[in-house]
Amino acid sequence: MSEQLWRKNLINITPYVAGEQPKSDGIIKLNANENAYPPSPKVREILDRAKPEDMRRYPSADAGPLREALAKRAGLSVDNVFVSNGSDDVLATAFRAFFNSDKPIVYPDITYSFYPVWCDLLKIPSRTVPVNEDFRIDAKSLYGEGNGGVVFANPNAPTSLAESREFVKDVLEHNKDCIVIVDQTYVDFADDGIDSLDLIKEYDNLLITHTFSKSRSMAGMRIGEAYGNAELIKYMLAVKDSYNSYPVNRLSIETGVASVQDEEYFQSTLRKVITTRENVSRQLKELGFDVPKSQTNFLFAKHPKYAAKDIFEFLREKGIYIRYFNKPRIDDRLRITIGTDDEMAQMISQIKAFMGK
Repeated sequence: MSEQLWRKNLINITPYVAGEQPKSDGIIKLNANENAYPPSPKVREILDRAKPEDMRRYPSADAGPLREALAKRAGLSVDNVFVSNGSDDVLATAFRAFFNSDKPIVYPDITYSFYPVWCDLLKIPSRTVPVNEDFRIDAKSLYGEGNGGVVFANPNAPTSLAESREFVKDVLEHNKDCIVIVDQTYVDFADDGIDSLDLIKEYDNLLITHTFSKSRSMAGMRIGEAYGNAELIKYMLAVKDSYNSYPVNRLSIETGVASVQDEEYFQSTLRKVITTRENVSRQLKELGFDVPKSQTNFLFAKHPKYAAKDIFEFLREKGIYIRYFNKPRIDDRLRITIGTDDEMAQMISQIKAFMGK
């Protein structure tokens, strides 16, 4: 009997579920919002020059060279920049650092599904507020003197929609007593007027998070960053050194710097993804899909006649992986990552085949 008592102390948590990773070659993978194009050629140069003997040395403890490169690009001080192993680690560090009261943090009910996982894992009280029928976030729903913090993705996932910089200011003006985290994972694919990075100079309770996984084509290197006032960054560094002292690895730092310094290539790949996104959105609409205006590198589409799950399963059988969420309010929609023009043409062709066109 007593030998079973230890099971009472095991964690009871519902984990985050990532997009399926294909186990065979020849798959068109449009389910994880990875970039369709490779990283900057300057990244390749770093990898080609890498010396095995360098790997015996520890990397910079705080990813200093990469923080400096990011700060320079953003027109900020290095003290305003935090870097860690992917934006998920950045966000988890921020949750640990800033959400320690008995007041609930607030986030939309349809958003990045890791937020509730961290709240559950870290025992952070939380409450969700519903997005409206058009999947827009109501700024007023995020107001509140009783908030222990606010976090929202802008642009949002999986809806692909973005709120304006004025929306962000409105939320900040009504949450001056807590930290507001704006997760800008997809902001590089958005229209002008969405990026709120400059607001950290105006609001000392604002933290902006970002990643190299999407717009910089470096998901495999696990690099994420945050921007905020020096005090916030100091506390994030302290938390990271307390619970996870493992720094960003040497190659990630060096290739990250190379990517940041190649602005021309960065902008050129963004233009390619956005152009393809608009073309595919138009084609899906011509096939009868409802497709909101995307501000990301994916589309969030539904068809009034065909079940999303049926389309998802048909495409999967054809070796095309997109994302289906079996969740309330969004189980009629598909999240489709923007791939190359050829990959998207194959997907459209198979959707037509599914429809008998």
